[in-house]
Amino acid sequence: MIIIMLSILLTGFIMQPNPIGQLFIVSAPSGGGKTSLVKNLVAKLDNIEVSISHTTRDQRAGENDGEHYFFVSLAKFNAMLANGKFIEHATVYGNLYGTSCAQIESRLNKGKDVVLDIDWQGAASIRRRYKNSVSIFILPPSLKVLQTRLTERGRDHEENIRLRMDEAQAEIKHFAEFDYLIINENFSEALESLSAIILAARVKTSIQTKRYQHLLSLLVG
Repeated sequence: MIIIMLSILLTGFIMQPNPIGQLFIVSAPSGGGKTSLVKNLVAKLDNIEVSISHTTRDQRAGENDGEHYFFVSLAKFNAMLANGKFIEHATVYGNLYGTSCAQIESRLNKGKDVVLDIDWQGAASIRRRYKNSVSIFILPPSLKVLQTRLTERGRDHEENIRLRMDEAQAEIKHFAEFDYLIINENFSEALESLSAIILAARVKTSIQTKRYQHLLSLLVG
């Protein structure tokens, strides 16, 4: 009986998965819908969290420091940059954005999946460092729809919207650099596609081999 119980306990220990977190990059032109998609993705799936970036831009109404962004001064941002605290950083519409190294590594080491809501420049930097990251680009169904979304948000003046549209067309040219491409015409369908990518990536053989190495060694003898 003791041997049987010991065997059960040992098998249970062996079958405990190793904490393997994955990094997911979601990019889109301004107004493409990536922020809303990522927010709903995290609410829908377990064990996935959004990385919180540092930024020098002004805090908008409804935004909370430490939840949407870490809002910092230009001096503090530059100090962190000089000390190598960021995995990537970029200038977007005159403001600085950066992703903290410590924040990402801590979550991945605990087995948490981390999703980065960043622009194509930041995505390029992340891919160079994290070769196994999964990158997804979100596109609007048309430029007309994109302009309508930007206008209806009510955040920008007409001149800023024109600037964002010019920037959007420049960003869209980088879609081929990403692993997956989602057209956000129907939000529910786009969310389903994004969720499917995450779920499929979690059971890739390369990931499962690391996650269940003890179990696999037992099964294959």
